[in-house]
Amino acid sequence: MTTLSPENSLSARQSASFILVKRKPPIDKTEWDGFFDENGHLAKSRDFICVNILERGLHPTVRTEAWKFLTGYYSWQSSQDERLTVDSTRRKNYEALCQMYQKIQPLLENLHRNFIETRNSITYDIKKLYDKDPLGNVLLDKKRLEKILLLSYVCNTQAEYQQGFHEMVMIFQLMVEHDHETFWLFQFFLQKTEHSCVINIGVGKNLDMLNTLINFLDPMFAEHLKGKGAGAVPSLFPWFCLCFQRAFKTFDDVWRLWEVLLTGKPCRNFQVLVAYSMLQMVRQQVLQESMTGDDILLACNNLIDLDADELISAACIVYAELIQKDVPQSLKDFFL
Repeated sequence: MTTLSPENSLSARQSASFILVKRKPPIDKTEWDGFFDENGHLAKSRDFICVNILERGLHPTVRTEAWKFLTGYYSWQSSQDERLTVDSTRRKNYEALCQMYQKIQPLLENLHRNFIETRNSITYDIKKLYDKDPLGNVLLDKKRLEKILLLSYVCNTQAEYQQGFHEMVMIFQLMVEHDHETFWLFQFFLQKTEHSCVINIGVGKNLDMLNTLINFLDPMFAEHLKGKGAGAVPSLFPWFCLCFQRAFKTFDDVWRLWEVLLTGKPCRNFQVLVAYSMLQMVRQQVLQESMTGDDILLACNNLIDLDADELISAACIVYAELIQKDVPQSLKDFFL
């Protein structure tokens, strides 16, 4: 067992402290522009900006540009001119990939059964999406969405298409204006979060560490989950695959949590602390009613219309609690 340093303990308390007071307004355009010098270089440190995003969030007017830094689309050290060049290059590269795809599409259709199956899955998933708001205004272009998903599948050999990717790309499409921005932001987002949301890369590890965390922080709940509630935690894999997006009230809540996950604050693999906090919301009901695994899963699936700030605050409190304890090395290695 390893006790974490006083410096880390203080940092954890600071990370959780913003839940005890009214949250400051999100970073708006005026403040964001003030983070840069006359050449467009960031005058504030990456750590300063990420801590502020954790504690305050981003105003919609700066979210697109900020996310380009958070995902790696832009370098944190870049100037304004360099970012203009990057945008131009990414647009040209996207157009080149589209041309390549058009050329090889007949070959893929004839020789790769997986391509046909994946394309059918993408088409089916997209059809289920609501493409209009309550007033009937069109929110997204499903054809453009399908094109981006197919191109992503063809170009990405590691993160194969999985159910839920269509919702992720939709959320990026709603944020940005151009298809090349949607495509590249999604690619960089997958790279940043592959150890949390991609089934064949990192979801299993997240579930294992969620179990470890429950065993360490809540032994009574852990005993129930091992006995009558067996099977519940492994069945929570959609939380990670979808980055919790179906649990929230609005797209703004989804963006709020995702941008925190991208900051790496207050710790690595914060998504597991988020999942633990969500489980704690059903804990009392589970124990009082002595729920089975299937009933627990149903209760977890009923966690909808959550407020992102409240969930982030709860997960920060869990982190602060964790820091104060004599933590197993496996947890220390995973979160710090």
